[in-house]
Formats: sequence, C-alpha cells, structure tokens
Amino acid sequence: MNDRQRERLLGMRPENALKVIGENSNILLMNSRHIFDAIIDEKIIIMACNARIPFVIPGIMLAAQELDAVVAFELAKSEGNVDGGYTAQPPQKFVQTIINYADEVNYAMPFFIHGDHITVKKNTDEEIDTSETLIRAQYEAGYTSFAIDASHMPMEYNIAATVYLTKPITEWGLGLEVEVGEIAGSAGKLTTVEEAKTFVECMNLAKIKPNLLAISNGSKHGNYAPGEEVHIDLERTGQIFSAIRPRGVSIAQHGITGTPLNMVGRFADYGIRKGNVGTTWQNIAHKHLPPELLDTMKKWANENGKDIKYATRQFKTEIDSIPENNKKAIADEAYQVAKEFIRAFRATGSASLVAEKIV
Repeated sequence: MNDRQRERLLGMRPENALKVIGENSNILLMNSRHIFDAIIDEKIIIMACNARIPFVIPGIMLAAQELDAVVAFELAKSEGNVDGGYTAQPPQKFVQTIINYADEVNYAMPFFIHGDHITVKKNTDEEIDTSETLIRAQYEAGYTSFAIDASHMPMEYNIAATVYLTKPITEWGLGLEVEVGEIAGSAGKLTTVEEAKTFVECMNLAKIKPNLLAISNGSKHGNYAPGEEVHIDLERTGQIFSAIRPRGVSIAQHGITGTPLNMVGRFADYGIRKGNVGTTWQNIAHKHLPPELLDTMKKWANENGKDIKYATRQFKTEIDSIPENNKKAIADEAYQVAKEFIRAFRATGSASLVAEKIV
C-alpha cells in the first residue's frame, strides 16, 4: 500500500472501531463490507482465524504483514459469547487482545474482527435474545463484521430470525454473512442452488444485503478423523455463486482445517471469498503447551465426555500463565502455517489490492 491508500483506509474505519482504538491510532481495523465488495470478482480468499487460544494472533499478524494480506480474527457465539463462551473471551476482551498484539508487532495491514456463527438453534425468544444481546456487545467492543447463523432451523424460521437479527447490522453498515444449510460434513444435507437463491432474495426483499453466504457443501467443523476423506462439492458451490453473484454475494467456506492445501487453492475459482480456519490454530497451541498441562486438559475432557476445546475455559488461568518460550513457540508455528494458508488462498498482496480497489 502506498501512503495515499493508507490514509484513505484510515479515514474509512468504522465509528465503533474508532471508539475502541482511538482516532489517532494507525491500526487498520476495517469494515468487512468494503473488503468483500472489493474482491467479489477476484479469485482470492480472505483467511478468518478463530483464535481460541490467543497466542497464535501475533504469528498470524506477522505472516499477513510479510505477505501483504488481509486477514480476519473471529470467534463464534459458542467460543466467545457475552460470558466468554468456552474460550473465556467475551467480546471486549477478545478485541482488546487483538489490538494489544497489533500495537506490539506494529501491525499495518487492513483486517477485520468478525462475529462468527451468531447462532439461533431454536425458535424461542430466549434464543433470539441471547444472539441479539451478543451482537450489541460485539458492536460496542469493536467488531466490524457479523455472521448470523439460523441454519439449524427450517428455511422459514431461518429467514425470519436472520432478518430480525440483521436489522441493526444493516443500520450500522457493517459486513454481513448469513447461512443456509447446516455445516455437517459430507453426510449432511447439502445446500441447493434454489435454496441459496431464495434465501438471498428474501434478504434483499427485507432490504438486507449480505456480503457472504455460508452454505453446506460437504465440509465439517473440527478435525478430520484418521483416514477420513474431505468431500467438498465445489461444482455445486460454483453454481450457487453464479446464482447469487448478481446480488453482490459471494461464498464463505467453513470447516477448512484438515483440507489439503492444494485443494484449498481451488476454492477461489468457485466463488469462495472467505475461508474460516479455527481448529488448526487450536492444534498448534495445544502442540506447544507444557505437556503436563495438555495431559490434564485431555484427562478433564475424557472424564467429562467433551471435546478438548471445552477445556480451554476450564484451564484458562493455566493457559494464560504458560512460560514465554511456549507462547513464542505457538506464535512461531502460527506464523509459518498462516503463510502457507495465505499463499494457498491466493491472498498474497490482497491488502494492496483491496486498498487500490477501495481508494
């Protein structure tokens, strides 16, 4: 980016972000709407990182800085709700952690902070209220992008809940991702072209203009089991993109951990513009935790019949207190892996590209 482009981007930072970072800050916390509008026809993917254990963040930032790339940091409702979720990172704490690392490493690239999977799984007032409260808390904390996920419910309820929850996001003018078709692996029901088209059309009728549509195309969340193959229907994904592109919408890909990088690179050819990477960073952090701490976390997970990710909150104090050399090892491997993903996503140079297109 040249100085003129940078100054222009600094002037485009959202109001809620400026309240958190300060108007005199040089941190480029951006509105994802501008970013995805700029790259909708560019065959690149923005990497969105679920930083469940935050020591990966500086490594990801340094990789993005080196490769001139836009990235995002995100937490899902289950990971970081108003009470902190299973990562013990409520919105304000998560944003402040990111900002502190950005200051520490002199991070100069444009990025955004995304509310991933703000879910509505049941058609109840309580379920709607928890998501509505979270959206407001994330906005006030400085989140600049949101994903409403009511895909667990039938289409009509999904549409109704999504329309209701996205109203304030539309008023704020911030980036928006919506979802049709629950992410459930190759055994789950895949999103059809007609479902995707109908869903986006209903959003538009309600004067809601999403940037991204998350779909069920065969991916899954979490780690793949040994020997389990990745089955993602890219042909159908491309057909869906062709159907929704006229309405300014591209595809968000969930569940990338475990997908071969040579396959990931092809995703951009099918309209995928945002790729979520979450469990990868957790795996890196776990690899470099003190062995006795990781063993204790595994034991707790086994005894309670839970995925080890839920041990993050239970052992948050111990994780935060690990020696500096362990934190550095986590950041160092995150840096290397982030570079691999950015290159595979064809996102090298995406910061300058976005800056050029926006300016």
